[in-house]
Order: sequence, then C-alpha cells, then structure tokens
Amino acid sequence: MCGRYSLNTALDRLPPLLRESLPPGLAAHYAPVTEVRPGQPVLALRQEHGRIGAALLLWGLLPEWCRDPLAAPRPINARHETVGARASFRGPWRHRRCLLPADGFYEWKGPARAGRKQPWLIRRRDRRPFWLAGLWDRWIGPDGSEVESGCVLTTAPNRLVAPIHGRMPVILPAGLEEAWLAPADGAGLRALEPLMAGWDPQGWEALPLAAKAPRQLDLLA
Repeated sequence: MCGRYSLNTALDRLPPLLRESLPPGLAAHYAPVTEVRPGQPVLALRQEHGRIGAALLLWGLLPEWCRDPLAAPRPINARHETVGARASFRGPWRHRRCLLPADGFYEWKGPARAGRKQPWLIRRRDRRPFWLAGLWDRWIGPDGSEVESGCVLTTAPNRLVAPIHGRMPVILPAGLEEAWLAPADGAGLRALEPLMAGWDPQGWEALPLAAKAPRQLDLLA
C-alpha cells in the first residue's frame, strides 16, 4: 500500500501542467511537505468539465453515494486489479481519475508488531517529482456542503519494492497525463490497464529511514 508520501519540491520545480494551473491563492500558500499523511489535504491534478487543473483533495476517498460521511470507510488506496468492480471505485475509475504529485513514497518492512517495522523511502535518484495515479470523488451533503477526496491506486511491487512491501503505488509516466485524466469507458479503460501493471525501477532508489518521532522520518546515516 501507499500510506505516506512526500512532496518536498519547490513550487518552480513542480510539473508544468500542475504549476501553471494552480489558482493564485493556492500557489501563494504552497509549501513543500516531507510527509503527507492520510486525512490531510493533498495537491492533485484532475480534469473536470473538459478542463485540466489543480485541486486540493482530502486523502481518503468518500464516495458520492455515501449517506453518512462520519461512519463511512475512507480508503486511502485502491487495488488496480479490482478497481472496476468495487462500488466505491467504479464511478471514479471511469470518470474521475486524478494524479498526485510526489517526490518520494514510504513503505514499511518487517514484522507487524507495533513499533518493529522499518520505514523506507523510495524515490527517483535525480529527486525529480513524479505522478501517483489516483481516483477522486465529490460528496454533496443534504445542506449543499461538499467534500472532495481521493485515493492512490496500487499494484504489485517491482524488484526494487518487493523486498520491502507487497504493494506499491501506480506511477504514471510523464507525457500521459491527458490520456489518464480523460473520462473513458470500455476500450478506453482497457487501454489504461498496462500503465498499472508496474513501473521500471531503473533510476530509482530505496533508502532506510529512522522513525525518531511519530511525525518525523529521518534518513539513516
């Protein structure tokens, strides 16, 4: 799974498609983040009404059909193998795919006992940002209130991640943003499936971390 990631990239180094669509207010308050956590607002790129633009989504998908947002599960990940069959993900998979910018993601290795897992940071060696493939949805309450939320798609691990964890996020290659974000059905969705089967780890690295504090992860010397 992908339960933490980083976007520790300066504004002027964000992907141009995202940077150029940031509203002035959002751009003015943008700040790099070392550890993005579930439940927090996350920066995303999406297409709506035929236009691609930036948005803030809560990390943890709240389906549009949910009756009680306080009691509903809020998945942070969706397995790509079953995304078209699960009620929470079917609609977003067809019509509301998104991309989350990141420059690293975290996975934990080791026994499941509390406090015993070893955190690792997986990132590009050149430190450039990349796209986490995801889904988003909009929940509208009876009073007209809205919640926009999203989740990260996951896939089987490649040879870099496999020794650390049994899943990893789907990472979309640069240049395919418009194809990923466009609403699709049938053949269009099938054409996207190869993009979720895994990614080449050449040019990537996995670094062990030390968890010195609940909200702080440091590279081991």
